[in-house]
Amino acid sequence: MLGLTDAAMATVAAVAVTVSFPCFLYGAWIMLEAEAVTWGVLTYHLKFIAVGLTLTTVPLVGWMLPRLGDQLGGASALHAFLGLQAYAMLAFGFTGIVRIFRAKREHNLYHDYDEDVLLSEIGSERMDHWRGRLRVGVFGYVLFWLLAYLVGIARYALRYL
Repeated sequence: MLGLTDAAMATVAAVAVTVSFPCFLYGAWIMLEAEAVTWGVLTYHLKFIAVGLTLTTVPLVGWMLPRLGDQLGGASALHAFLGLQAYAMLAFGFTGIVRIFRAKREHNLYHDYDEDVLLSEIGSERMDHWRGRLRVGVFGYVLFWLLAYLVGIARYALRYL
């Protein structure tokens, strides 16, 4: 790919994935610090999350997956399994995000925030369930992402340093 050596591509992938973590942290911090999650706060948060996901997913799809069949075993299999679990947790959390987004949008709470309106009171009677799915999905993604990252960096260090 691009005429780079295997070591150079591994370095580019490692740097991209490493740089994604501060994007995830800052995106999370934006949501945790916001008193009201308005449309501006949400889109600002999503900009950092999208950059983080791009920095993680592009090396995965463009470099890691095509090489997986040639090296699947041991630490490589563990790295792939943990990464797959991270994306599965992201998909699980996304099911909650969709319903929360829809409920807040239907009640115009992104533009006309009303602190007296509780999220559990709008949308479906299962809103607490969807919020729980979001929390589990995000926590699971971060946990499995960190584990996959540590295994990947260890593989990188053993193979290329």
